[in-house]
Amino acid sequence: MSYIDKLNPTQKEAVLHTEGPLLIFAGAGSGKTRVLTYRVAHLIEQGIDPYHIVAITFTNKAAKEMRERITQITAEGDQVWVSTFHAACTRILRREIEVLGYTGNFSIYDTADTTRLIKDCVKELNLNEANYPAKSVAHVISAQKNELISPAEYERTTAGSFREGNIANIYDLYQKRLKAANALDFDDIIFKTVELLRDHDDIRLKYQNRFRYVMVDEYQDTNHAQYELVRLFSGYAQNLCVVGDDDQSIYGWRGANIENILRFEKDYPGTKVVKLEENYRSSQTILDAANAVINNNESRAEKQLWTQNGKGEQVRVYMATNAKDEGAFVAKVVGEEVGRGSAKYNDFAVLYRANAQSNSVEEALVSAGIPYRMFGGVRFYEHMEIKDILAYLKAINNPYDDIAFLRIINVPRRGIGAATINKMQMFAYENGISLSGAMQRAAEVPGLGKKSAEVVKFWGFMMELFHFSQENSVASLIQKILDDTKYVESFDPDLPETEDRLNNLNEFLAKARAFGHDSDDASLGRFLEDVALVADVDNYEASANAVAMMTLHSAKGLEFNAVFIVGCEEHLFPSTQSIENSDLAKMEEERRLCYVGFTRARHRLYVTHALSRLRYDGRVVRNAPSRFLGEVPLQYMVPVNAYGKPKAVLQSAARSTDDPLAGMTSRMAANNKKSDSLNKPRTMKATFDEILSRPAPSRPIPKNKTIDFKIGDMVNVQKTKYGVGEVMAIEPAGADFEVTINYDTVGKKKFMANLLNITKV
Repeated sequence: MSYIDKLNPTQKEAVLHTEGPLLIFAGAGSGKTRVLTYRVAHLIEQGIDPYHIVAITFTNKAAKEMRERITQITAEGDQVWVSTFHAACTRILRREIEVLGYTGNFSIYDTADTTRLIKDCVKELNLNEANYPAKSVAHVISAQKNELISPAEYERTTAGSFREGNIANIYDLYQKRLKAANALDFDDIIFKTVELLRDHDDIRLKYQNRFRYVMVDEYQDTNHAQYELVRLFSGYAQNLCVVGDDDQSIYGWRGANIENILRFEKDYPGTKVVKLEENYRSSQTILDAANAVINNNESRAEKQLWTQNGKGEQVRVYMATNAKDEGAFVAKVVGEEVGRGSAKYNDFAVLYRANAQSNSVEEALVSAGIPYRMFGGVRFYEHMEIKDILAYLKAINNPYDDIAFLRIINVPRRGIGAATINKMQMFAYENGISLSGAMQRAAEVPGLGKKSAEVVKFWGFMMELFHFSQENSVASLIQKILDDTKYVESFDPDLPETEDRLNNLNEFLAKARAFGHDSDDASLGRFLEDVALVADVDNYEASANAVAMMTLHSAKGLEFNAVFIVGCEEHLFPSTQSIENSDLAKMEEERRLCYVGFTRARHRLYVTHALSRLRYDGRVVRNAPSRFLGEVPLQYMVPVNAYGKPKAVLQSAARSTDDPLAGMTSRMAANNKKSDSLNKPRTMKATFDEILSRPAPSRPIPKNKTIDFKIGDMVNVQKTKYGVGEVMAIEPAGADFEVTINYDTVGKKKFMANLLNITKV
C-alpha cells in the first residue's frame, strides 16, 4: 500500500473507491494518469482478477504510458486490457465480426481510401460529382455513424429532401461496397462494435462478464457512439469509472458531446463524484489566468485549479507589429534562452489555432537556425510512397480490398493502364466479384486482349508476396516489395523531394523492424492495425531537442516548460465562425481551447497578438486582441519587449502605441458582457480604460463576408481563368476568409473571400 501514501487526499479517495459508478473530474495537470494507474493496482491488490479490468484511453501514447506504469507497480498488470477505444474495438471485431458478414482480416480505410470509394459510389449512382463532393459526403456519413444512424435510418429522417435523399443512397451503397471489400472505415470500428454487442446477446454477455471493472479516460471527448459502447461494456456490474475534465472538451466539431460527462450522475444513479483540483504542472499565476478565462463558461462543473508550485511569473504578452514580427519574437526568445544555457529547444512549444498561422514562426526559426518539429501537418503514413507500400500490404492481407489493388496495380508502371483497369472493374461489377477475382479470371474479361498477360503476371506476383508473408516478418516483406518492384528505381533522382521519399521509406522499414521486435503479435494484420490507428501526437517525443509546433487541439495532453500561444486576436482565436454566428456553444469551446493552451505551460506562458496582418491578396487587416486576454485580470499579465523581457509599468494614463496590452479595453469590455450576466466577478480593474487605452486603428476593420460554400463544395472564382475547383480548406484570415481551392489543371490556389466573388456551382 506504500504507493497509496504518495497520493493527495482526493486522489486517494478516487483510488480507494472500487465498487459502483465513479466520476472523477480531473483538472489539467492534476495527476489523473497516476490515479488511474494506482486504481488498477489497488483493484488487483484487493483480489480482482486483472483479466476482468479494462482501461480505455484516447491515444496510443496514453495507453502505452498507463500500461508501463501499471506493470511497474504490479507484475500482474500486463494482464489488464489497456488500449484506445478503436484498438479495443478492433480487437473485439477481429474475433467476432464474422457474425456481421465480414472476416477477421478486414481492412481499415483511411480518409483517402474513404474519399476514393465515395467518388466511385457517386459515379455508380449517376450523380453529378460537382454536386456531391466526396469529402463533403464523407463528412455527412461520418456524422451519422457517430450518432449510430444507419443508412436506412438516415433515409427515413431525410424523406422529402432531394439532396439528402441522394446522400442517403450514397451512404447505403458505400456501406455495401465496404462490406464487399471486407473493409471498415474509422467510424465503423466503433459503430460495428456497438452493433455487435447490441444485437448479439451472447457476445455482449461474454464481454460484459469479462469487463467487470471498466475505466474510461478523457470521457469528456466521447461522442454518442462511444457513450453507447461504454454503456454496453459496463452493463454487467456497473463498476464504471470515468475520468475527464469538461473544461478540456475541445472536440465538439468532430462529434464529442460534453453532455456525456455533465449528465453522468443522471445516467448512473448512485455515482460518487471526486474532483481533482490540485495541479502539479503549472505555477499558480498561470492557473489563475486559466481559471479566470474558463470561469466565463456556463456549461461546466464548478472547480478551481490550485497548486503548491509557487506563484511563478506573470503571463508575458507581446504585441507584434505584424506576423513577421510575431515570428521573430518567438525566435529571439528561444534563441536567447538557449544561448545562455537556461533552456533547451525542447523546453518550448508554439501553439496556434490553425495550421496556416505557423508560417511566419517557421520562417523565423529557419532563419535563426533553430531546430523545430511540426505536428498536425501531413501525417507520416499519408506520404505517397508510404501509402503505396501500405497498399501492397493491405492487398496481401485482404484480397477483397479493391481500393488497395487499384492504387498499386500499375505502381510502379507495369503496362496496366486505365482502360485495362476499367474493363476489369466492369467485369468484376457484372459478375459480383472483387477486382482480385477479376484478375484471376483475366482471360475471360472482354476486350482485354494481350493485356491479360500483364494482369496474370501481376496477380502471380501478389500470390508470391502472400506466400512470402506467411513465413517472414513484415520488415522482410516490405523489403521484398521494394526490391522486386524496383520501386525506388522509379524515383527521379533529379527531383528535390526524392531524398525525403527515400528517408521516409527507410523510416518505415525501421518502424516495421521495431514492430517485429516489440510486439507479442508480429503479424501483418496487427501491423496494419497499429498503423491505421496511430495518431499524429503519438509520434511526439519530448526527448527530441527541437521546438515543438502544433495546433492547440494537438497539444492536449502534453506539457512544456515554456509555451507561446500566437495569434491571440479576434477572428483568429476565437475564430470568426464562433463570433459571427453568436454561437454560445462554439464560443465556449473556443474558450476551453484557450484554457487547454494556458495549462500546457509549466513555468512560463507567452501570448502574442499583432497590430496588423498581411494577407495573400496584399491587404492589411487589423484585429482586436482576443477577448480571452481581456478575461485575465491585469495582475496576472505583463507586457514584454521584442526579447520577451517585461516592460516597466507606466504610471501615466497616456500610453505609447507599442504597449502590447494597449487597446484591448473597449473590445474586451463589450465581449465581457456575458460575464456580467453570469454574475461572475469582473476581471478588469476600474482604471483599465484609463491606463491601457490606445488610438483606434487608422483604417476600419473590414467586415467578414458571409460565405455560402463549405469544404468539399465545387466553386467558381470569378475574374480567374481556372474554372471550377473543389474547396479544400477555409481558414479565418483576420476579418476575412482564406479559401484553398484545388483545380485539376493547376493544383491548389488560395484566395480571399472578400476579394473575389466565389460562387458555389
